[in-house]
Amino acid sequence: MSRTVWAVICAIVAIVIAWLIVDVVFSLLWFIGKLVIVAVVAVVVFFVLRSLIGRRSSER
Repeated sequence: MSRTVWAVICAIVAIVIAWLIVDVVFSLLWFIGKLVIVAVVAVVVFFVLRSLIGRRSSER
């Protein structure tokens, strides 16, 4: 085979590998972003529930 054919094959393989790597990286970033959002919402809900329970305890 000529050098041009090998260059085209290498370029296609490089694009496929880069596509997979970028897909994995974006999946990880999306997962980490969701974890951060869930953690923030959980902290807010925790403090709201704690304040509601604290009010009920002080009313007795």
